[in-house]
Amino acid sequence: MGEVKGIVADIQRMSVHDGPGIRTTVFLKGCNMRCAWCHNPETVKMQPEYVVNPKLCIHCGYCEQGCYSGARRLCGRAMTKEEVMEQVLLDAPYYGSDGGVTISGGEPFMQTDFTVTLCRAAKQAGLHVGLETNLSLPRTLWEQAVPYADLFMVDIKCISDDLHQKYTGISNRHILENIRTLDDLGAKLIIRTPAVPGVNACEEEIWQIGEFASRLKNLLYYELLPYHPLGLSKTVEDSGFVRQFPLPDKKQLRQILERMDKKLNMELRFANIKIGAQ
Repeated sequence: MGEVKGIVADIQRMSVHDGPGIRTTVFLKGCNMRCAWCHNPETVKMQPEYVVNPKLCIHCGYCEQGCYSGARRLCGRAMTKEEVMEQVLLDAPYYGSDGGVTISGGEPFMQTDFTVTLCRAAKQAGLHVGLETNLSLPRTLWEQAVPYADLFMVDIKCISDDLHQKYTGISNRHILENIRTLDDLGAKLIIRTPAVPGVNACEEEIWQIGEFASRLKNLLYYELLPYHPLGLSKTVEDSGFVRQFPLPDKKQLRQILERMDKKLNMELRFANIKIGAQ
């Protein structure tokens, strides 16, 4: 049997938005969801593909020879764990006690063998290991990473199953069940919600998600992330599901969290800024 390789979309160094501290985030290709607000549509398909940013195109006509404006780039290449770890370890001196590596996507458990192999290698290198996952896939897949992961970052996009199916293409029932199971296994958790106007950026949805999160024994914090339209700037073959939504009222979202902070016994954050004093 040959060495396990993963299809990597990107490796982002010096990241401060994908877990605690300074991190290197490894984005893997492949996702089973089709979120209408997706900001990384280039990670949905497993196969390598060209990503086009129309705003950068200068209409030179030399696409096949090479894009000189940066409007067209290839996303996705096969890499071994050694090739990925070589890049991850470049910034090891900056990780300190909080930072490390985060494996993201797409959905990393669409490439379970490579994800687990990479988690194991990072843990053996003494790094803090974070996983960003929608946690919708079967327990038999994601449970393999539990011994090597220090932190799971999981989105609850909607508490309403009807809304979840409408805007992501799949039910949230397995997600909520898997979160409870992962919590019972003792895994550290961050629960996050992308707040999208017209979908879930309302008091009812956010409160219900917050109440669910507050019952978790190993929750570090619950975080609201305001919607942004970054995904619309990336054109790939399978990006037609991405839609434009209004920009959220950030003041209103913060006020919802401030009211929750008075009632729910957990740390709350808005775009990584802590709400109140816990």
